[in-house]
Amino acid sequence: MTTTNHKSTGNLGYIIFLSTVAALGGFLFGYDTAVISGTIEMVTALFGLDVIQKGWYVGCALVGSIIGVAFAGILSDKLGRKYTMIISAILFTSSAIGCAFSADFNQLVIYRIIGGIGIGVVSIISPLYISEISVAQYRGRLVSLYQLAVTAGFLGAYLANYQLLMLSEKGATFSAPFMEKIFSTEIWRGMLGIEAIPALLFFAVIFFIPESPRWLILKKKETKARNILDRIYASPEEASIQLNETKSIIASETKSDWRMLLSPKVLKIVAIGAAIAILGQFMGVNAVLYYGPTIFENAGLSGGDSLFYQTLIGVVNIATTILALLIIDKVGRKMLVYFGVSGMMLSLVLIGFYFMFGDTLNLPNTLLLVLFLFYIFCCAGSISAVIFVFLSEMFPVKIRGIAMSIAGFSLWVGTYLIGQLIPWMLQTLTAAGTFFLFAIMCIPYMLIVWKLMPETAGKSLEEIERYWMKEE
Repeated sequence: MTTTNHKSTGNLGYIIFLSTVAALGGFLFGYDTAVISGTIEMVTALFGLDVIQKGWYVGCALVGSIIGVAFAGILSDKLGRKYTMIISAILFTSSAIGCAFSADFNQLVIYRIIGGIGIGVVSIISPLYISEISVAQYRGRLVSLYQLAVTAGFLGAYLANYQLLMLSEKGATFSAPFMEKIFSTEIWRGMLGIEAIPALLFFAVIFFIPESPRWLILKKKETKARNILDRIYASPEEASIQLNETKSIIASETKSDWRMLLSPKVLKIVAIGAAIAILGQFMGVNAVLYYGPTIFENAGLSGGDSLFYQTLIGVVNIATTILALLIIDKVGRKMLVYFGVSGMMLSLVLIGFYFMFGDTLNLPNTLLLVLFLFYIFCCAGSISAVIFVFLSEMFPVKIRGIAMSIAGFSLWVGTYLIGQLIPWMLQTLTAAGTFFLFAIMCIPYMLIVWKLMPETAGKSLEEIERYWMKEE
């Protein structure tokens, strides 16, 4: 027993380093997703976009994400986790530079799709890599580090957008014409292009981490895997135990394939995972992330104020995510969902009432900000913090990779639909109707978690798997 406990600890400093490098992919995911919010109105005005084109500008990167998530598993199985992350870093870098220098709307869309493919790939591979190099005792918190990096990316995008807009409004001038265009006259180019800096950093640091030992064992490269396990674990004995455990798991997995998904029990688990992944997108979070500045401007705020408000939303998002990570193992996943989603419903209904009666009752703009911040607090502390933890815990080991790809695919389809539909919803249903609809969508999510999901906090993956497989 002593050996097992000692083994659980491992070389924590080294494991945190590897996890942090992989989590940088999450930062790029967050930045690339949120940066668009500050550029929508400028790009719409410059290229004369209609409502459908505006939705396509926001949604096109998500088409890329769906493509990326579909190929991520195949790529990582062929090339390894490390080289797949390198490919995603190249996609992010070329997308950022391409967007900054786009000659027309079609070029801009193509480069946004390329960045989207990078998002799709990294959304599967970064958490997968972290889970494969982690020791059991810290796996939940380390995988959650990826979600924290995503929220840091959101905040990074809001800060970059705000600072670049301030720079432009101060009338900063540059000697080179292309710099003048990117950082002054067409500032949206700088907002999208500056992502190349963290993307190049991600590309560089990946070369300092090893391949996933699990993938190496799968490819019969046991000597290389053993060398990495020696660094991850505190002693050669522990590395040997892990090597043998991984080999036995892989041996049991060789019989698993797509046919296993058709068994009723497994189909039920995958359906629940896909449902909570897609429903989470229809509860308003991406409306706030993508269209926050637009919604604030429509409520009568200036462009600078609306971006400042969006930055505050980013600060609350990251602070609440840190809080959720600290308590998720203590209070449990389901309790976070109950409190958080209840708060989301309340805030969405109040936001709807604000848009319906705000002018009549002369309600201040700051009230809208407070309601948005309360919504983000509830969302970041519940569904945003819990989703990747739920998905990484709930699937049986034999089909975990396939099942995560299906859940990831449904998540990105939901995200794409929301990005595409929100301009139409705001125009057709009005802002009030849109937020009332989001509030209604919280109900099925809550019911699924209450009735169908087990509480997984404090349980081993084996215990969770036994729960699902004995269920009728």
